[in-house]
Parts: sequence; C-alpha cells; structure tokens
Amino acid sequence: MSKSPYRQDRDELKALLQQFDNLRNGKSNSYIEEDSFERIIDYFDEKEQLEKALEAAEYGIRQYPYSSSLLLKKADLMIALRQYREALDILEQAELLDSKDTNLYILKTDAYLALDMQQKAASVLEAAIDDFQGDERIDLLFELADVYDDYESFEKVFDCLKMILEQEPNNEEALYKICFWTDFTGRNEEGIRLHQQIIEDFPFNELAWFNLAAAYQGLKLYEKAIDAYQYAVAIDEKFDYAWRNMGDALIRLRRYKEAVEVLEKVLELSRPEDVIYEAIGHCYDKTGNFAQARFNYRKASHLNPDDSQLHYKIACTYMNEANWDSAVKHLDNAMRIHQLQPEYNLAMGQCYMQLNKLDDAITYFGNVVRVRPKNMNGWIELLKCLYKAEMFEEALEYAGFAFEQSEGKPIFLFYKSAVLYAMGKSKEALLFLEQGMDRNPKLVKKFIEINPAILQNQQVVDLIARFKKRKSI
Repeated sequence: MSKSPYRQDRDELKALLQQFDNLRNGKSNSYIEEDSFERIIDYFDEKEQLEKALEAAEYGIRQYPYSSSLLLKKADLMIALRQYREALDILEQAELLDSKDTNLYILKTDAYLALDMQQKAASVLEAAIDDFQGDERIDLLFELADVYDDYESFEKVFDCLKMILEQEPNNEEALYKICFWTDFTGRNEEGIRLHQQIIEDFPFNELAWFNLAAAYQGLKLYEKAIDAYQYAVAIDEKFDYAWRNMGDALIRLRRYKEAVEVLEKVLELSRPEDVIYEAIGHCYDKTGNFAQARFNYRKASHLNPDDSQLHYKIACTYMNEANWDSAVKHLDNAMRIHQLQPEYNLAMGQCYMQLNKLDDAITYFGNVVRVRPKNMNGWIELLKCLYKAEMFEEALEYAGFAFEQSEGKPIFLFYKSAVLYAMGKSKEALLFLEQGMDRNPKLVKKFIEINPAILQNQQVVDLIARFKKRKSI
C-alpha cells in the first residue's frame, strides 16, 4: 500500500533536515538541491526559528552563489531579525542577478520603512512599477499605496488604487479600499467618474455601485446615493452595508418610515448592533412614536450598556411625554456613566423644574454653567429657575455673569430687566429693557414669557410700541 501524500511529504522533509544537519556537521553525502534549501528555510521560518533559517540560507548561498531566490530569502530573514542595512546589501546583490522579481522591491520597501526612510521606500516602488505588467504591477501598486499611507501622503494612496482599478476594474481589494479613501480625501467627484466607468463596462459589479453611492453620499446627493444603493442590493440582496448606508441617506432626507424598513433589513442580514437599533429609535423619535423609540433605544442599550447617550435618549422620550419621574430615572443612569455631561444636567434640571423641585433644578443648572460657561442655554434655564424660585438677588447677579460670559448677548439684558421689575426697581428695569430692545427687539417675547403680567405695565407697553413703530417706518 502506497504512503499518503502528506506522509510522503513529511518523510521527505525529515530526510532533508537530516541532510542539512549532516552538512552542518561536515559529514559526507550532504549535497542539497537549491529548491530543497528553500524548503528547509521555510520550515525553520514557519517554526519561528529565524536564526536556524538564516543559517540554512547562508549554507545554501555558499553552495548556490548565483541564486537570487536564496538571497531574497536571506534578506527577508534579516529584515525579520531587524538587520535592515545588511538586508539592503543582500538585496543589491540579488538585483544584479534578477531584477524582475517583485519580491525584491517589496523587501527593499520593508527595509527602508523599518529605517524610517519612507520617501526612499516610495521611490524604489515608483521606479519599479513601469517595468512590470499584470498582477505583478498590481502587487507593487498595492505596496506603494501602503507606503504612501505610512507617511501620510493620502492623495497618492487614492491615486494608486485608481491606477489598479483602471487596469483591473473588478479588483475587490482595491474597490473595498478606495471607498474609504474617496471619503477620506474628499475626492468624491473623481470617485463618481471612476465608478461610473466601471459600471458602464461591468454593470453587475455591486461594489462599484456601492462606491458610487457612497461618493454621492459624500457630496450630500442623497437621492442619487439611494438609487445607486438600490442597484447594489438588487445585484446582491444580502449586501448589508448597502442597506445600512441607504438607511442613513433616508434619515438625512427625513424619510423616516422608509429608513426604518431599510434598517430592519440590516438586522435581518447581520448580527444585532446597537447603532442600528439606535438609528431605528431615532426615526421613531422624529415621527413622535416615543414608545417605539424607547423600545429600540433599550435594545441598543442592552447591547452597549456603557453608552450614556442611549439612557439620555430614553429620558428625552419620557420628557416629550411629560413623564418627568421616568425621565429622571433614566437621566440618573446616564449620569452614573458621565456625571458632569452638560446636556444630561440641563435635562435633569428641566425635569426637576417641572416637578417643582427648584433647589434640585438650580443645582443641575449650576453644573451646566460651571462646565460650559459660554453656553447660553444653561444660563437661560438657570435664570428662569431662579426667577421661579423668587431668588431675585441671585438671579440678578447671575444675569450679569451670563451677559459677560456670552460676550454681551442681548437676551440677558431682557432677563436682567425682568428680574429688576420683580424686585420693584422699575426705573432701572426700564433702562435694561430699552437696551435689549435696541439690540434685538424680537427677544422681547422671551421677556414676556417670564412674566406675562408685565404687559399690564404701561411703560413697558409704550416702550415696546415705540420700537414697533420705529420698525414700521
């Protein structure tokens, strides 16, 4: 019965290793063929015995001094052992023997990159590319793209991938990579032209349709992007990334119902992801279906419990339904993760203000203005709360701080005026109201919202009427 090929191969390798051991020990009958040396080197390399592999390469080169393949293997091992300059010397010898092996240039590139000589690495490949055709040229272009990426010449990365696709339009690796680099470099118009040409020649290339759609999306041409994604999924119905991006484009166009249908298709095709459930929740949120929004936000939160934004979004759905206690509960969850996040503190303050727990509300609004003193919303909510709590002295002081921190926003002149009226300082209040009206009369609505009864004050009514009359002239 004959041996299996695997057993035979193993026995041959064992015999070769014994021959190599004999050669090292100076025993007779130790002649080894050139390709056998390559097998021995590869064996030690796979076993990560690099020093032994290098020794085998050196023995092989002594026996076959004109073997470019053995020189290349030695150089490869020297690079792995961080002997970069010595490797480059070996590669120079190999080039004299055979300059038509792409591995020569790839190894040179690896050595120069390891020596932090990116420009030299690029020049090696740039000089070699025109000497090769077909798959070898494509291999070198991919290598060159990686070099350009390494020293952050990103426009040239795009150029290399474009050259590959001009030569081989259906190259999947290039199609996958160029999608990212089109977006990263902002060369969407060029990406559109390139992929339109590919589609003209190969209309059933779903990756080309996807990349065309992504380039349209990069230019915010969402309708065109959706059309192209639909072609991609018509060719490959299970193309989940096309469905995913189509959902994003539909959301951008506020076509929320269609977006939900598309995003649910993503969930059918791939494992559940928090970002998909969150996007579906966002769609329901925007259409006022807060129960469904919560349902999907909760699913997202179960998959990513450390994302405080999901707890915050659940809280916002309750706030939209005026369910303040439930909102507070979920804001507590968000703030356990990010305690001083301004938007969480602002929402918490608004909930407590609605629950008439004004001291708690003031505390949270205070957190907002401490963390973001330039943010107007925090100051406005704090001032409204202080006014409601009839803490007029504090409100007046904070209105002054808000005016300074916001670089003189006129809204705070109106708040200052409202507080002064509440304190019975009508003359001073009227001066600040006049200043506010002079700066931005439209903001008087905010002034009236704080205390609608102020319109019973004839001086206030006359001042507002005077500015309306001035506007109409």
